[in-house]
Amino acid sequence: MLQERIPDLAKCVEPDRVRREVYTDPEIFELEMRRIHEQVWIYCGHESQVPKPGDYYTVQIGRQPMLMVRGADGRISVLYNRCPHRGNMMCGDRHGNAGDFFRCSYHAWTFQHDGRLRSIPMMESGYAGTRYGRDNPDCSMKRAARVESYRGFVFASLAQDGPALAEFLGASRVAFDDMCDRAPAGEVEIVPNCFRVIQHSNWKIFLENQLDALHPSVTHQSTGRAAHEVEKMIAAKAKKGAAPLSYHMLSAFATVTIDKWDNFQTLNYPHGHCILTGYMGLRPQDPDTLAYDKIMIKKYGQKRFEEIVGVNIHHVLIYPGLSVQSPLQQLRAVRPLGVDRTLTEIWHFRLKGAPEAIYRRSLAYYNLVNSPSTLVNADDLENFWKCHQGLSSDGGDWVTFGRHLGRDIEKGGMVETAPNCGTSEAPMRNQMKAWAEYMRG
Repeated sequence: MLQERIPDLAKCVEPDRVRREVYTDPEIFELEMRRIHEQVWIYCGHESQVPKPGDYYTVQIGRQPMLMVRGADGRISVLYNRCPHRGNMMCGDRHGNAGDFFRCSYHAWTFQHDGRLRSIPMMESGYAGTRYGRDNPDCSMKRAARVESYRGFVFASLAQDGPALAEFLGASRVAFDDMCDRAPAGEVEIVPNCFRVIQHSNWKIFLENQLDALHPSVTHQSTGRAAHEVEKMIAAKAKKGAAPLSYHMLSAFATVTIDKWDNFQTLNYPHGHCILTGYMGLRPQDPDTLAYDKIMIKKYGQKRFEEIVGVNIHHVLIYPGLSVQSPLQQLRAVRPLGVDRTLTEIWHFRLKGAPEAIYRRSLAYYNLVNSPSTLVNADDLENFWKCHQGLSSDGGDWVTFGRHLGRDIEKGGMVETAPNCGTSEAPMRNQMKAWAEYMRG
């Protein structure tokens, strides 16, 4: 057993470094699924994905195939995607509508939208005198132990006990507040399709990259530099001296230099959550932006509008499976598939009540930076694969997280980086501290 071979997994994690086996050992991965991903709150989806009764969406929580479904009463349930009869998956499609009830395609057992047994064929003649019947809860679809929603974002936990969702999220709730508050209607709706990328690397490598403020100026420099050269050339020829905004979205990877990233700050919280400050949303003073501002001011008033657009956030990581860029209305959900295979779902959201041009602008960034075909995403995917390959070698036993070690400032359980230390590896240290606590069980 793994517990015998590595009696204390916490010894794999030191304040400034982590054993490479944490990323490459299949047995450690299996234990992570049980002690982390199948215990804590995991993002399932957004309420707007299932607008009508019977609408469902499939989701993976740890090793478990699940269904997020809206019932006739409007409530959302999260069920194990499994018929209790012979184990057949109830829904093989990624999403759809079950109609008035779920019906197993194998032997026609039917279930209410909340998983309760509705009928069993031949119930009287075939099951009389057996344990199988309407009164046996084992004949209903199993439900996730806990389901909660925050501002339309649905989470589930497969553990009966643990902190409530609001407590678990803590200060990281700002990711959802910031996104929704930027909508004149006070809420967002999901763009129906997402990008799905399978990365040939461990899930933790992706998460550690999200708030790594040093890597953009290194990894994405070639893309940013090329875009900036074209941007300058177009600006020089244009009468108004302005290149299309899409070039600026990419050139920022070169023009936002390491010293500028150091001006930002990371805030690191319990449970492994982290926030990277330094609002990098694009707010040019063009007619589209001014039209949006006018709508927001009418809705919220000048003071509240300035508070909303002034929120100082670039990126929020909700450990262990969610990366949110609220000023750009997008999030990435992490679904570990194996020790060296990770699915990321990259979703985009629309600000309800905002002008179409504002939606198109954020959609352009979503496509330019996060689609599987972009140079930016390709840069990251190559590094993730190369990291995993290198960690699988005998070239060294430790992964180091020592940048700006010793300069962190603790404030009531939250650790923030010191001034001019925005490129600190404090978020990685915070994630691995949480990992060790979870893995102690």
